[in-house]
Amino acid sequence: METTRTSSRERMIRAAYELFEQRGFEKTTVDDIAARAGVGRTTFFRAFATKEDVIFPDHDSLVASVRERLAAATPSAALVAVTEAARLVLVHYLAESDLARARYRLTSNVPALRAREISGQRQYQRTFLTFIRTWMGDEPGTPLRAELMADAVVTAHNHVLRQWLRGSTTTPEADFDTAMAAVVELFAPRSPASDASETQVVLLRTQRDLDDVLPELKRVLEQG
Repeated sequence: METTRTSSRERMIRAAYELFEQRGFEKTTVDDIAARAGVGRTTFFRAFATKEDVIFPDHDSLVASVRERLAAATPSAALVAVTEAARLVLVHYLAESDLARARYRLTSNVPALRAREISGQRQYQRTFLTFIRTWMGDEPGTPLRAELMADAVVTAHNHVLRQWLRGSTTTPEADFDTAMAAVVELFAPRSPASDASETQVVLLRTQRDLDDVLPELKRVLEQG
């Protein structure tokens, strides 16, 4: 039964995107989507509250996954958790492939969908902010630094994702590693006694070969 429900949901998502591209978002109705997917209106509304929800079908589950990854982090591995949580979202969009690109075209051209997307991005930002503020503690300036870091995490992710969506890069995960290394370098705690001559060690987890990652990290650290 679960397989059938999942299959119906996927059919509705695909049908909706096809119709949005063919007829436009405003001219496509729920009935159109249900008919194209071979389901009834009742089945549609069991899966989605509105037509707009079809555009962002996995948003809530992705935010939940980010929260779960952050909640599992120890204080000493907080930066790793932030990086891996942001990576979860990127990898999901990369796996969507053409569907992610279709969403990008829609949100670029339909103001209501763009507003919905921005609202979703703010939800990610707040999720990271809550975690980062707790991790940073009660030192003076923490609220500002935490908000800046949460913004930087979302900005780095979105920059890499947009580059991939626009066809400007074929190595989004490598670009993400570099972008997040820059964020970590900006916000990693520093000892008061540290100086420019000391070596800063940052732990990041990646599936890329070490020989590929080290030159990029060295380049980012040299800019610091």
